[in-house]
Amino acid sequence: MSERRAAFFDLDRTLVRVDTPRLYTRYRRAKGEASWRDSLQVAWWVLQYTAGVIDAPRVARKALEDFAGKEESWLIATCDEWFPQYVLPEIQARGREIVKSHHEAGDLVAIVTAATSYVAWPVARELGIDHVVCSELEVEGGRFTGNVIEPLCYGEGKITRAGALLEQHGIGFDKVTFFSDSITDLPLLAKVDVPVAVNPDRRLLRAARARGWQVQNW
Repeated sequence: MSERRAAFFDLDRTLVRVDTPRLYTRYRRAKGEASWRDSLQVAWWVLQYTAGVIDAPRVARKALEDFAGKEESWLIATCDEWFPQYVLPEIQARGREIVKSHHEAGDLVAIVTAATSYVAWPVARELGIDHVVCSELEVEGGRFTGNVIEPLCYGEGKITRAGALLEQHGIGFDKVTFFSDSITDLPLLAKVDVPVAVNPDRRLLRAARARGWQVQNW
């Protein structure tokens, strides 16, 4: 195994101050593509996610219903348009500093998120991050099928997907620092050697204190 270390960063409410699904819904409302009902549905899903009680596969299927048959290039262009006005102002200044410090240390740096690559890559490019571990949408012939490629990058699925990246680079979980806000990331936080709870939700704060983990407010 390599002696090189890795630094993993969650996206929503860690590198980005707020939840990107809400930012995306706000963008769609401004374009006349989403209703208040859509906003309430997303807010409910975010609340369930925060509480760690969400049925992630069911919600993913529901959220992707409207994607089936649409071209992948459409979503790439949409997220590129959405990012500068809605996401860029919400990137954490402290997150930028810590990403930079890990780059300077020569660490492998990655965003590890339940979000898709279409959401995560604009943030990664802004911060100079070379790797994104995320949930993947199935594409056939350049169009979305409406399905997710298992496993979702959520809960234990984050360990599976992050582990694949580490294996490619010969790095063990015993040489990983992971920054996250959410109790849903408890499996991966417990797997790495330096877990850091950033702006933690109430349940993660309790878990972090009980385990003696670092707690940071960005």
